Amino acid sequence: MSGPANRTFVGVTRERFLEKWMSGPLKVAIVGCGNISTGYAKTMQAHPGKLTLVGAFDTDRSRAEALVKTFGGKAYTTLDELLADPGVEAVCNLTIFAAHVPVITAALNAGKHVHTEKPIALDAGEAQALVRLAREKNLRLSSAPITFMGEAQQTAWKAIRTGRLGTVRVAYAEMNWGRPEKWHPNPAPFFEVGAFYDVGVYPLTLLTTILGPVQRVRAMGTILRPALTDKYGNAFSVTTPDWMCALLEFESGTIARLTVNFYIWESKQQQGVEFHGDQASLFLSTPHDFNGVVELRENGTPDWITLPPVREPYPGVEWARGLTELHDALRAGRPQRPTGAHAAHVVEIIQGVHRANESGEGVTIESRFTSPEPMEWAL
Repeated sequence: MSGPANRTFVGVTRERFLEKWMSGPLKVAIVGCGNISTGYAKTMQAHPGKLTLVGAFDTDRSRAEALVKTFGGKAYTTLDELLADPGVEAVCNLTIFAAHVPVITAALNAGKHVHTEKPIALDAGEAQALVRLAREKNLRLSSAPITFMGEAQQTAWKAIRTGRLGTVRVAYAEMNWGRPEKWHPNPAPFFEVGAFYDVGVYPLTLLTTILGPVQRVRAMGTILRPALTDKYGNAFSVTTPDWMCALLEFESGTIARLTVNFYIWESKQQQGVEFHGDQASLFLSTPHDFNGVVELRENGTPDWITLPPVREPYPGVEWARGLTELHDALRAGRPQRPTGAHAAHVVEIIQGVHRANESGEGVTIESRFTSPEPMEWAL
């Protein structure tokens, strides 16, 4: 903008305009109005002082119209129209996996902050390029999963970082996600990228939040069911492993085993995440839902004790928590907890797991990230 610093905007000084903009709710537009968009829009409504839904866009205009009819805002005709709207401060990217990179790139180039569904990209190089672009544009790039900010997850992390387990040397994690073709309206893209990219990101993000970056991976995977039919009777082929087991070597020295699949509904033998330390073991029933159970057992004792949550848990997942965190961070001028750099590290791990499975050899993970701070209410 040219002209003096105190130029007016419809009778309001530029200084006052910017002050009002930077102190009000985060003005969000949703791109991609599929299965998860309702969860985002609905949980946004619980934070009117922090979040405003400006509008939505989808390649199927009827889906955008249905979303804004229920939750407010306008249905944009094109993505370019949405990105050209000066009333949009941040884009919430809920598109399919293959569209993540082009949508995030376009939004950043348009001067919009971005919060994206997982994974941030399917390729580690592309993920790092997005992180660099956001940095160059002086914009925020936030990424799901944000479930490490849940009450159960923060309760588990507090017990670990305050030393109740001693040095954590081993972790086990399990993500048995059932069979998406039985419930999801469009399951083929999930099987195309594989279970690790879809749901492995949840335990990986939690483990790296608590234990730090991974430096090396090994893996084994296979396709259990090569031919499937969705709930509408449409047949599709599976070409990416739907069952994988990874061994993770953390920079801290901790070793973890993570199994992820699109086959087992629930395992009685093991589920959730376990952390095993010199003094005690901790069990978190889920890396996903905020109201999971956290149990601790001191070594040499027979009983598990249930740890009280650090605060009353949200039932399930509050999808908009990543957006409220983005609002709080922007308004306070601090980094947001879910960062593009952390998400890019997770993508490199997943890509490394697939490469390790194909080669039968270990794969070194090069990227690093700054670990997030615990939530204020979990200190």
